[in-house]
Amino acid sequence: MSVETIAKSFNIFRLELLKKILNDLRNIDRFIVVGDRVLVKPQEESSRTTTGLYLPAGVTEKERVQSGYVIKVGPGYATSTEVEDEPWKDNPNKVKYIPLQAREGDLAIFLRKEAVEIEFEKEKFLIIPQSAILLMIRNEDFSA
Repeated sequence: MSVETIAKSFNIFRLELLKKILNDLRNIDRFIVVGDRVLVKPQEESSRTTTGLYLPAGVTEKERVQSGYVIKVGPGYATSTEVEDEPWKDNPNKVKYIPLQAREGDLAIFLRKEAVEIEFEKEKFLIIPQSAILLMIRNEDFSA
């Protein structure tokens, strides 16, 4: 096997690996939300008022209160761990969390000023702390 053949197969392998990594990065399921944060997909606001006037882009983004659907939820609030007499020992206890009230699929009404906007795959998402959520509307099946 020649050096050129090895280099060519190595480049093909690198190209396939790069494609796989880029496809994995495009998958929103790989996002890990940290702490008491919530990933929200903002609702598309109407660019028209009830009287028929068209609003310029960006007007609805400046409103104080917005709504959107919860996409991912962080683990919650970390609880304090006990102070040990021997801090050099390994602690087998994992960090414990107080879970958040928000669940995936909830419609959240939140304070816009607390939100951090990100763009992924040409879509806008907001990362907000749970403390900024004013109200959640949950669709549950109550027939069970």
